[in-house]
Amino acid sequence: MNQTWLSLLPFIIVIGMSVWLKNILPGLVVGILVGSILVSADLLSGTEQAVSYIVTTLSDETNIKIIVFLYLFGGLVGMMNISGGIKGFSEWAGSKIRTERGLLIFIWLTLPFTFMMPMFRIMMIGPIIKSLIKKMNLSKQKVGLTLDISTESMIVLLPVATAFVGFMVSLVEGGISELNLGMSPYEVFLLSILFNFYAIVMLLIGIVQTFWTPKKSKTDKRAQKDLEEEEHEFHRIGIKKELSLVKAQPWHLIVPVFLLLSLSLFLLWQNGIAQGAETIFEAYSMADATFVMLLAVFITLVLTFIFYVIRRVKMNETLYHFYDGGNQMMEAISLLILIWTLTLAAEDLGFSEFISSSLGSFLPAYLTPAAIFVLGSVVGYFIGSSWGTWGLFMPLGITLAVSTGASIPLTVGAVFASGAFGALTSPLGDTTITTASILDMDLIDYARYKLKISTIGGLIAAVLFVVTALWT
Repeated sequence: MNQTWLSLLPFIIVIGMSVWLKNILPGLVVGILVGSILVSADLLSGTEQAVSYIVTTLSDETNIKIIVFLYLFGGLVGMMNISGGIKGFSEWAGSKIRTERGLLIFIWLTLPFTFMMPMFRIMMIGPIIKSLIKKMNLSKQKVGLTLDISTESMIVLLPVATAFVGFMVSLVEGGISELNLGMSPYEVFLLSILFNFYAIVMLLIGIVQTFWTPKKSKTDKRAQKDLEEEEHEFHRIGIKKELSLVKAQPWHLIVPVFLLLSLSLFLLWQNGIAQGAETIFEAYSMADATFVMLLAVFITLVLTFIFYVIRRVKMNETLYHFYDGGNQMMEAISLLILIWTLTLAAEDLGFSEFISSSLGSFLPAYLTPAAIFVLGSVVGYFIGSSWGTWGLFMPLGITLAVSTGASIPLTVGAVFASGAFGALTSPLGDTTITTASILDMDLIDYARYKLKISTIGGLIAAVLFVVTALWT
C-alpha cells in the first residue's frame, strides 16, 4: 500500500485506548484488527489477515527465541522462589540494604554482571528488587525507573559485549556503504556514543534520583503502597502464603545466577568466535545474543534442577513452580506478540514510507540532528522498539545529514537517542512491559510516570543537539 497517514491509525488507537482504559491489551487487539481491515479493505478478510499476522509473528525465529527465553527465565525464577533462594538472598541483602538509597545503589552495582541484554538484566535482578521493595515499603515506580534507566540508557552507551552493538554497527555500515563515504562504521558508531545525549542525560537524572531522596514523598506514599499491596495480595494468596513458609537458602539463588552469568559470557565468546571473531570484544559484538541467552538459561535450568534434587528440594514442588513462574511471564509474552503483530500491520499500511516521505531535505544543517531525534522519539514512542526506530531512521538520518551538511556522527547519535527514548518511555516497549510485570505495577500508570521524567530528558537532549550542531 502507498504511504499514507492511515498507517498511524493503529498506533493512535493503541495509545488512546490504553490511556482511556488504563489497560493496553484491548487497544492492541483493536489496533491490530483496524490495521488488518485497512490492509485488506474488507471486514472478514481483515480478520483473517490479523490472524495471519499473528502466525507470521510466531513463525519468526528471533521472536520465538525471545518468547521461550522469557518463559524459561520465569520458570527459573519460580524454581528459585520455592527453593528459598530468593527469600534467602533477599534476607541477606535486606540486612545490608536498609534504605531506598541503598536499594537504588544496589541496582547500579549489579550492572557489571548483567549488562549484556536489557531483558536479561531486568529479569535477573527484578525478583530480588521486588522482594526488597515490599519489605521496605518503597515506591515501585521510582525503583522501576532507576532499574530501567540503568538498563536501557546504559546498555546503548556501551561499545562492546552487548546485544545491541552488532545491530547498531550494521545499521551504520549499511547507511555509510550506500553513500560511499569511505568512513569506518565502527568509528562512526564510537563517535555517535558521545552524542547520544538522551541516554547520557537520563543516566545523570537516574544518578541524581539515586542520591537525592525527598523525605516528604517517602512518608506520603506509605499508606497508598500498603493499599496497593493489599489489593494484590488477594490474587494468588495461596502461592504467596506457601512461598512465605519456605526455608531461606541463599545458595539456591547464588548458584543458578552464577551459572547463568558464567554460561552467558562463555557462550557469547564461543558463538562470536564461531562467526569469525578474532578478539573477545569482536566475539561479544558478533555473537547471536538472543540465542546465546536462551541456550544459557536452558542449560542453567537443567543444572539447577539437578542441584535442587541433590539438595533435597521436593521435585514436584520444583516442577510446579517452574510452570507457575513461566506462566507469570505470559502477560508480558502476549503483549510482545501483539505488539510485533501490530508492527506488521502498520508496515503493510506504509508506515515506514510515510514517515520517510514526511521529511524532506529542506532542513538546515543545525536542525537536522534535533529534528531526527524529535521525530524518531515520537515514532519510537508509538512502536516501543529501539531496534525498529533505529532501523527506520538510520538510512533517513544519514541521507539527510549528507544532503544538509550536518555532522554524520552527531546525526547517528540522534538516531540512537530516539530509539533509546522510545524503548525507555513507551508503554509498548519490552523494557517497560517486563519491569511492570515483574514488579507488579499497572503498565499504563508506570508508563505515564516514566513519560513525565523522560520528556524532561528529551527536551534537554533536543537543545543539546541544536547547540552542538551550531558549535560544530
